[in-house]
Amino acid sequence: MLQVDQFMSVSEAQNRLLDLISRINQKQEVVAITRDGVPLAVLLSIEQFGGFMETVEILSDQKSMRALRRSLKQAEKGQWVSHKAVFGRIVSKPSR
Repeated sequence: MLQVDQFMSVSEAQNRLLDLISRINQKQEVVAITRDGVPLAVLLSIEQFGGFMETVEILSDQKSMRALRRSLKQAEKGQWVSHKAVFGRIVSKPSR
């Protein structure tokens, strides 16, 4: 669920926009922009936006959702598939 870290008026956001953008990108904060105390928009990093859009895309894909639900049911029943069964071989980590 989206958590708003700060509420800020439109005029304050305008005055602090460059600092606000920098802080949002560094700390991954979410800022709600308000007018007359009412939230009207949300400012978030492009990375967070991309994550939300990817989630929406997955949730709207019926085939992916069916596969996800099936996998979750199998996991609840303890029906796990080994790495070897999926990929055909076990890949070892390179030694250092």
